[in-house]
Amino acid sequence: MAYDDYKLLNISRDGVIITAVINAPPINIITLDLFGELARLAIELEADPDARVCVFKSADPDFFFAHFDVEALIDIAKGPKGPVGDATAYQDMCNRYQSMDCISIAQIEGRVGGGGSELSMSFDMRFGVIGKTVVNQMEVPIGIIPGGTGTQRMPRLIGRARAMEIIVGGVDMDAETAERWGYLNRALPADQIGAHVDALARRIASFPPDAVRLGKQVVHASALPLEEGLKVEAEHFQTLMFTDDAMKKMTRFMELGGQTRKGELRVAELSAEVAKG
Repeated sequence: MAYDDYKLLNISRDGVIITAVINAPPINIITLDLFGELARLAIELEADPDARVCVFKSADPDFFFAHFDVEALIDIAKGPKGPVGDATAYQDMCNRYQSMDCISIAQIEGRVGGGGSELSMSFDMRFGVIGKTVVNQMEVPIGIIPGGTGTQRMPRLIGRARAMEIIVGGVDMDAETAERWGYLNRALPADQIGAHVDALARRIASFPPDAVRLGKQVVHASALPLEEGLKVEAEHFQTLMFTDDAMKKMTRFMELGGQTRKGELRVAELSAEVAKG
């Protein structure tokens, strides 16, 4: 898949890894045009069987995403009210990123707010920069609430009370706090985030694609009641367990020193060697 005709996203491909650089000056506001491109990218990634990992970055060092375009919201509010309670197109887009097979990673090196934060929470992983990354939900101070899945995702990530502080308080959350509370996977020095995210993307891309795909699905199923989630886990575990690829990988793991003292002391490196064949 070529991923052509994007103007506000710079899309590049390196094998199974897609990189999307947000380039919507002056501050990466999510206008209707940018929203359209993000929604289209979600559909194309979902349909691309060879897209294993997608990394999102920003061309602006100060802003990952600012927030959804308030001028557009004002225009929408002047028009007729849509059906109350129906999922919005923005919620649908966020849900698509969360449920698609492709692993999504946000490299948040500047501010992220409002709808941009909601979209980032829909990605599978988020990494930030110490002393630079800032998260803000600015909706309540301007008379609305987060409407792009944020009120449901943030409490699941950082807990109800902390989500209340960010959403109802409208305060900034710095990178160190965001890491400690669980919004960010890690807060890294500015000169390390790029290499860390790239290495992680390449590591994931090197693993058996069905295991990555079903691994994401079973983690997603953790939102279900426990018994239902366990059924999904058991089903996918058995689906993979009896494949030729799994048998080869498990056998190779043992050949390289799995289940030995020396091998298990370096099991992360050993498992990466298994992926190389």
